[in-house]
Amino acid sequence: MKKASLALAVLAASTSAAWAQSSVTLYGIMDAGIRYTSNANAGTSQRQLIPGGMSQSRLGINVTEDMGGGMKALANIEHRLNSDTGVPSSVNASGVNDFWRQAWVGLQTNAGIVRLGRQYNVLFDAYAATLASYKYSPFAEIFKPELGMTLGARQDNMVKYSFASGGLSGSLQLSAGEATTNNKSAGGLLKYASGPFAVVGTYLGVTDSSGKKATATIVGATYTAGPAHWNVVYATNKFDTGSLLQASITGSLGANAGGAAYNALTNDVSKRNMFQAGVSYQLTPQLNLGTSLYLVDQTPQTAGRAKSKLTLWSAVADYAFSKRTDAYLEADSSSFNSAGVARFANGASKRTGVTLGLRHRF
Repeated sequence: MKKASLALAVLAASTSAAWAQSSVTLYGIMDAGIRYTSNANAGTSQRQLIPGGMSQSRLGINVTEDMGGGMKALANIEHRLNSDTGVPSSVNASGVNDFWRQAWVGLQTNAGIVRLGRQYNVLFDAYAATLASYKYSPFAEIFKPELGMTLGARQDNMVKYSFASGGLSGSLQLSAGEATTNNKSAGGLLKYASGPFAVVGTYLGVTDSSGKKATATIVGATYTAGPAHWNVVYATNKFDTGSLLQASITGSLGANAGGAAYNALTNDVSKRNMFQAGVSYQLTPQLNLGTSLYLVDQTPQTAGRAKSKLTLWSAVADYAFSKRTDAYLEADSSSFNSAGVARFANGASKRTGVTLGLRHRF
């Protein structure tokens, strides 16, 4: 009996191995930096250890099963954490630690990929994959104003279909609200790339739990010539009165970039525009340089209230010790340049920051 059971077990193992090959990959990033910020606390500067200057620290698992014939099963779960304390890096709309930032299962065929679960939306995909502020690292985690235009960057309960054919690629997403906040969505992305040139356009509409809608449109282009890479992007958000997504830019600008002050009137935003232009340059195989400028304006819903404007700038020098470990120096500035916007808590209209950090990918 024991011999028969052993034979059956060996046969089952060899049979499954013959038609399906699975792989499970553990991956992650650990990033920490020392940061100086001017006008941080009632007119005084601030020095702190931050849990990520260029990247949010994370730990994830990718699963792939090759089922033959061009078909693969896919799955991903990813946790974000603060490297200075070890705690989860975000809190969701219910005030609970948001442990899994991604959690989805998918199927890849010759016709494309379908993913189901919590995942990045098409607006985030446009920035991270094509319109990144820095080609070698999509954006600086400590200063990422473009992500404020992505209506939350992720949606729960999502079905996303992605395809690629030659230089043309795209995605469609749908997500059910299921009575939760900010998750009912529909949108798409279309990209064309040819040689050194790429252009992308995307649209997304998101309805919050109160039935209020927010929409976003992002269009941009990139051009690469040798070690130089340029990008130009225009993004716009529109909000229904009372939309819970009006303050979406706050978390991405953060206190360092003036987000909290910029959104003092978080429930009085009709339209928000952002123009972005940047360049990255690979000076040596190890050293990458980059800079990006962001011009933001925000129109209030209250009649007679002035439009607010914000000028943002960042620059990064990144030195790679190896394929996995790099050090970086980041500098940024925020400037309110209109009477219609609230100032920082200390009344200042400008703030600057400098971060020196270390990052390891595994």
